[in-house]
Amino acid sequence: MRACRVLFSLIVLVLVVAGGVNGEDPYRFFTWKVTFGDIYPLGVKQQGILINGQFPGPQIDAVTNDNLVINVFNYLREPLLISWDGIQQRRNSWQDGVYGTNCPIRPGKNFTYFLQVKDQIGSYFYFPSFGFQKAAGGFGGIRIWSRPGIPVPFPSPAGDFTVLAGDWFKTNQHILRRLLDSGRNLPFPDGLLINGRGYNGYTFTVDQGKTYRFRISNVGLTTSINFRIQGHTMKLVEVEGSHTLQNTYTSLDIHLGQSYSVLVTADQPVKDYYIVVSSRFTTRVLTTTAILHYSNSRTGVSGPVPTGPTTQITSSLSQARSIRWNLTASGPRPNPQGSYHYGMIKTSRTIMLANSAPYINGKQRYAVNSVSFVPADTPLKLADYFKIPGVFYVGSIPTSPTGGSAYLQTSVMGADFREYVEIVFQNWEDTVQSWHIDGYAFFVVGMDGGQWTPASRARYNLRDTVARSTTQVYPRSWTAIYMALDNVGMWNIRSQNWARQYLGQQFYLRVFTSSNSLRDENPIPKNALLCGRARGRHTRPL
Repeated sequence: MRACRVLFSLIVLVLVVAGGVNGEDPYRFFTWKVTFGDIYPLGVKQQGILINGQFPGPQIDAVTNDNLVINVFNYLREPLLISWDGIQQRRNSWQDGVYGTNCPIRPGKNFTYFLQVKDQIGSYFYFPSFGFQKAAGGFGGIRIWSRPGIPVPFPSPAGDFTVLAGDWFKTNQHILRRLLDSGRNLPFPDGLLINGRGYNGYTFTVDQGKTYRFRISNVGLTTSINFRIQGHTMKLVEVEGSHTLQNTYTSLDIHLGQSYSVLVTADQPVKDYYIVVSSRFTTRVLTTTAILHYSNSRTGVSGPVPTGPTTQITSSLSQARSIRWNLTASGPRPNPQGSYHYGMIKTSRTIMLANSAPYINGKQRYAVNSVSFVPADTPLKLADYFKIPGVFYVGSIPTSPTGGSAYLQTSVMGADFREYVEIVFQNWEDTVQSWHIDGYAFFVVGMDGGQWTPASRARYNLRDTVARSTTQVYPRSWTAIYMALDNVGMWNIRSQNWARQYLGQQFYLRVFTSSNSLRDENPIPKNALLCGRARGRHTRPL
């Protein structure tokens, strides 16, 4: 047994050296065993996805530039992929953990991810991305701490809590998937969870007079949420790696896939208080609670659960616009965030992406610019690397809405390395959209109702908007972003509504350079899994 462990350590060391991971920064090693297990999040036994026996999965803690070596053993009876929401995978889309870049880990097999949290700080999460496994759990928090000596724009809190909240279905993930495959929509969620627990199922303990950091992520499938704490205010300090102006809020809207950090001071009388999560923009409001417990409290929660906003859009839009970059604070590097003048750079072109909900061949689908994505038989990144014909072609999705009939396609949009682009998300539907871009943080320069036009640029924030990886688009509205295409690779652009993503509201952006330089992109990992038409080929020699 000892010989096997030594052999595995040597293999990992060789792969690390060969994989192009920066050897000058520290390494953190993780071993995950992914299994099915019984969970009772809403009081009913369900089959959940556990990591090392835990639901939610274990927390990942890292410091800026750390190398993470995560050996994932798949003990499920089905293939598995783990993706890292908000981790930019600099030069390394090989590790992104979505089917467009990676072959799934087969049952009974393992795969080692080599990630570097290059030039990042902040709050993120991971989740299973293959099929509809996200509906069964398997998610967990990621905290990236600043390096020693890099100033953080607030005193060190007395504690740091991760809050993974979102909607939940009692129905098994496989049944939900079959519903979608049959052309039907998902039912309304059965409830909301906070850290895998239902009503009053989770407790956060604090000391009176001290300040704590809460990192809140919406890990749900279909629903925006509102977060609040009875009798307490929240000071916003970070959004997906951006330090923010420290505005104070009584509640926060958090859309699908988004992450926020707030400071909460335990400045109330010693007792217990409700932590409340409720659904936003839903016809029926779902609510759940956790408990903020003051140490030495002998008084339980009392009074009505604080109510929050429900379907109001104007207040949510105003709150979104109030979230600004802290220009004088350092990010992952010593220089202030505001030293990057994103609003003074001329964009090279405008890409407009319009979501829609067409029926194709009699079944409900979702589309971007009339193209509903269908997965290929081979991950697109592998097909690109091995130059396998017929898997996809660049330009298979238009860069603006066509107004034509929707159709099925493995859609890939082309882009050049170091372009600086404007992307407009146009939403003509009556539901809030949440869009995510892998591999990048982008600047949310504007959002408003109606149709975007070039005149809309007059209302852009070109000074202090935040950089983030997930943004909302309100009903019958638009959101505009600026993004520097400084990360070569094959990157997933998708709806964070997992049913819409599954049924086609996604595509891949191929950011390309002809340089073949290791400065621009890491080589294919030696341990890359090969499947589909890439099976039988070779990665590269050691």
